[in-house]
Amino acid sequence: MLFDTDIFIWVQRGDLKAANLIDANPKRYLSVQTYMELLQCAQNKTQHKYIKDFINKFNFVVLPFTQNIGNRAAIYIEEYSLSHGLRTGDAIIAATAVENNLSVISSNSKHLKPIYELDLIVFIP
Repeated sequence: MLFDTDIFIWVQRGDLKAANLIDANPKRYLSVQTYMELLQCAQNKTQHKYIKDFINKFNFVVLPFTQNIGNRAAIYIEEYSLSHGLRTGDAIIAATAVENNLSVISSNSKHLKPIYELDLIVFIP
C-alpha cells in the first residue's frame, strides 16, 4: 500500500487510527514526492532525523520518480487540474501508485477520486 502524505501528518498529530493503519500493513510504500513533502515541513535537523528514522523503523520503501510516473502525472494534470483542482504533488503520488500497481490511502479524496485507474482507499480520521 502507498501512503499519502496526509497519513503521516495524522500520525504526527497523534491519530491512533492512522498509526494502526500503518502498523497493520506489512508492505509500506511512499512516493519520493511524499518523502520530500515530509522533509520540507520539518523545521530543524532534529525533525529531519525523526522523519528519516520513522520511515526506516517501519520499513517504508521510497519509490523513485521515473519517466513513466512523470508522463502519467502530466496527463493527470491535463485531465484533472482545472476540473477537480488536482495539484502536482497529488498527481505524482497518484501516478506512483498506478505505475507500481499499488493502492493509495489518503484522506484527500476530493482531488484523487476522479482518477479512475487509481485504487483509492479513503482514510477518515
